[in-house]
Amino acid sequence: MSQSTNATADHAPRATQNRSTTPGSDAFREYIGSGWADRPEVVPDARRQAAYAAARRARISEQFPGKRLIIPAGRLKQRSNDTDFPFRAHSAFAHLTGWGSDSEPGSVLVLEPTASGHDATLYFRERAGRDSDEFYANPEIGEFWIGPRPSLAQVAGDLNLPTRGIAELQTVLDAVDGDTIVLREADPAITDEVDAARLLLGTGADDTDDELDAEDHGDDDKLARDLSELRLIKDEFEIGELRAAVAATARGFEDVIADLPRITAHPRGERLVEGVFNGRARADGNAVGYDTIAASGPHACILHWTRNDGPVVPGDLILMDAGVELDSYYTADITRTFPVDGTFSETQRLIYEAVLEAADAAFAVVRPGIRFREIHATAMAVIARKTAEWGLLPVTAEEALEADNQQHRRYMVHGTSHHLGLDVHDCAQARRELYLDGVLEPGMVFTIEPGLYFQPDDLTVPERFRGIGVRIEDNILVTADGAENLSAAIPRTPDDVEAWVRRLAH
Repeated sequence: MSQSTNATADHAPRATQNRSTTPGSDAFREYIGSGWADRPEVVPDARRQAAYAAARRARISEQFPGKRLIIPAGRLKQRSNDTDFPFRAHSAFAHLTGWGSDSEPGSVLVLEPTASGHDATLYFRERAGRDSDEFYANPEIGEFWIGPRPSLAQVAGDLNLPTRGIAELQTVLDAVDGDTIVLREADPAITDEVDAARLLLGTGADDTDDELDAEDHGDDDKLARDLSELRLIKDEFEIGELRAAVAATARGFEDVIADLPRITAHPRGERLVEGVFNGRARADGNAVGYDTIAASGPHACILHWTRNDGPVVPGDLILMDAGVELDSYYTADITRTFPVDGTFSETQRLIYEAVLEAADAAFAVVRPGIRFREIHATAMAVIARKTAEWGLLPVTAEEALEADNQQHRRYMVHGTSHHLGLDVHDCAQARRELYLDGVLEPGMVFTIEPGLYFQPDDLTVPERFRGIGVRIEDNILVTADGAENLSAAIPRTPDDVEAWVRRLAH
């Protein structure tokens, strides 16, 4: 990797002066800033999601009349020394702008109150002219380092949103008052500036309404909550993106199965599973929506096994939990558990069929009007019944389901469902009464993912069960009269799974 070679106050913050070799002479600057062909500026038509983002801004505007709203994208995060993680804008920022994987670090959306609502403006660091040293010497934003960047006019056309240079954001920050609200977690530096201004004004960020605890940051936390709840019901564009993410994820699963001969031959085959799927995610999307779980054999009993450094052994099951995130940031979240050699053993099939029964039972109850928590309760009833039938519980299934017991949860400690969208665990800051206790409405998208996990050293289960973990996870859309399993085309039944592996891996 090339190294940045100059450092001034205007350059990348972690570039180091002691290894700089970039010429600094006037002659060099004059020469590198000249002799470039004209580059016509093409302003694109608005992207499809721009209209949906505008509608979302209108909805949040209605909830905060007279308030200035500051929603940052966030900044690059350090990986080590002067290298950064790939940038990903805050999901609320992406939701309100329509800007996804091509968004600019450090951007800020401001909704300025007006008599009729809010005027939205997007502030970001516009591209530098070729007559500036930033053009060649700044490895964070310089064109020589990261390629061409968009102009204010191009982004304004693309997002159908007024734009201004990032330097003008200071005018907004200088105007902070008691009616200014910030999305606190997105950009700590901006949050600190807002808090400092509030402190000088004597309007603390902990002013609260009746719904919030005294330790909360008043309207700031209400904004985060409301932006999260804004995503509970997906619009047409979002549903289309989730369908596309599921389809790309299905291709990723097939890539992995097709490569099983190579994977099983490698001492760290789980790493190859992860790598193959990540290749599909980069080819068909932006990245993976979360760290891929490639859990083979007893590793499948570790719920968030992301070390992925074990072998993939014929005769074992492999639990693969993965999702492709598109350039719009919408992600799938799918789990399939399949036999490495293409055939379930009798015990593996027994456990798999129990999990499938729980998943199908949970899906069968999904329809508008039920409570979100009913999905989990339905899956748990099956898990309790099956583990009781196998003699694993010290009580009956009915007794285990009582709130004071729950012995069956030893074998499935996680929940059955979570909302899905821009975040793999979407809408996480929504109120309990709208999430866990919420009523299902058309347009909601969430997972159904029951499982059974029998740890290798669990003496409460038969030896033949030990070291087997199974999870089946699908992505579910609530429709007007029921539900649609968006990932139903990815094989789910044991017979179909066996045929799937045999067809692709051999």
